[in-house]
Amino acid sequence: MNPPSYARAMGILSVSTIITILAAGLWPFHAPRNDVARLSKENGLRFGDHGTILSSGAFQPSGPENNYAGSLEIRLEPAGSTSRSTILAFQDSGPTAPPFMLQQSRDKLIVERRNTDDGGQTRTAELIVDDALARRGRRFVTITLGPRTTSVYLDGVLIKMSEIQGRAPGNFMGRLVLGNSLIASDSWRGEVLGLAIYQQELTPAKVLENYQDWTKYHRPMPSPDEQPAALYLFDERDGNVLHNPWGSSTDLMIPARYLLLQPAFLSPPWRDYHPTRSYWENAGINIVGFIPLGYFLVAYFSTRRATRTAATAAVLLGFLTSLTIESLQAYLPTRDSGMNDLITNTFGTVLGVLLYGSPLIQNRARRSNDTGTLFRVSHRPRSADSLLTGRFTGAEQNEKV
Repeated sequence: MNPPSYARAMGILSVSTIITILAAGLWPFHAPRNDVARLSKENGLRFGDHGTILSSGAFQPSGPENNYAGSLEIRLEPAGSTSRSTILAFQDSGPTAPPFMLQQSRDKLIVERRNTDDGGQTRTAELIVDDALARRGRRFVTITLGPRTTSVYLDGVLIKMSEIQGRAPGNFMGRLVLGNSLIASDSWRGEVLGLAIYQQELTPAKVLENYQDWTKYHRPMPSPDEQPAALYLFDERDGNVLHNPWGSSTDLMIPARYLLLQPAFLSPPWRDYHPTRSYWENAGINIVGFIPLGYFLVAYFSTRRATRTAATAAVLLGFLTSLTIESLQAYLPTRDSGMNDLITNTFGTVLGVLLYGSPLIQNRARRSNDTGTLFRVSHRPRSADSLLTGRFTGAEQNEKV
C-alpha cells in the first residue's frame, strides 16, 4: 500500500473508531420511559431496568433541632443484583454526601449514613450486612438510627448493629428517591410492597410488632404517639401520585421519563470508587475500548509532517473524545459523567500509542514493506520512546520528514 493510501486508511479507521466510541458512550441518546409499574394482583410497585420515584417535596424535621433518631421499614423483593444499586436515598441541599442511602450489592444490604465527628468533619458511615438478601423471596427490612448506633433488622429480628463515631442529625431529611441513586444511574430492580418512615428510633419489641402487623394487615398499626412521618402502601390503582396520608407535601411522584434528581458532571474518582468486580470490569472496558483509537490516531498522525507531535496529538484527541462523551453524559440519565472514565479512557489511548511504537509492531511493519500489507508505512515506525518524547536516534533523524 502506498503512503497516501496508508494515511487515508488510517484516517478512515480513526474517524470510524471515534464515531463508534461516541455512539457506544452516548447510547440510547435520550431518557427512556420510567420503568415503574404497579403490581396487578396486590399493592406494590415493580422497578425495572431504569425506574425511579421522587417525593414531591422535602422531608422536614418534626422534633428537636438535634434529632438524631429515626427508623425506616420497607417490604421488598429483590430481582437479583450483579452490581451495586440503590434501593432508596435522601438528598438535602448542598454538595455534601446524601444523609442516608440503602443499597444492594449482590446478596449484601448496605446502609450509608452521613455523620459529623466532634471536630466538625463530615463523613459517611457504611454498614454492610452479608447474605441479607441471599435467599429469594420477600424480606421485611427495618433500619433504626440512634445517636451513635445503626441497627438492621430482617423480618423483625436484629441482624447487625454498628456504632458511628460522629453524630448524624436529620438522616431522613430532604427529598426521597426510591429505586435509584441521586446523582448516578444506579437503578435497583425488584418489587416494593410498602414503606414507612419514622422520626423516632423504634424499640426491638416495636420492630417485631410492626413486622407482624405488616405480615397480617399489610401495614403497621401504630399507637397515636408512634405515628410515622410517612407511610406508602402503594394501593393507588392509577395515576402518577403515591399518597402519604400523613402529609401531601411528601407524596411520591412517578415521572413519565427516567431521570436523576441531581445528575453529576465529572464526579470525582473517590465518589465513584467501589471495591467491586463490576467497578474494575468497567474500568477495563474503558481502557481497552480506547486502545484502537490511540493506535489508529498515532498511525495517521505519523504520516504527516509533524512527526514529533504525533503521539501528543493522538493522546490529546483521545482525551477530547472522552471529555465530549462525559460532558454529554451529564444530560443522559442512563449514563454517568465521571472523571474515572476520563482517566481510564485517556490511559487506553496512551496504551494504543505505545502499542504502535512497540518493537512487535515495528518488526511487522518492516516485514510488510516487502508484502504490501496495510502495515506498510512511508518511513520506519518510531520507537515508543521517540513517539512520546520527540527524541529520535541517528537513523530516525535521517528519515524524519
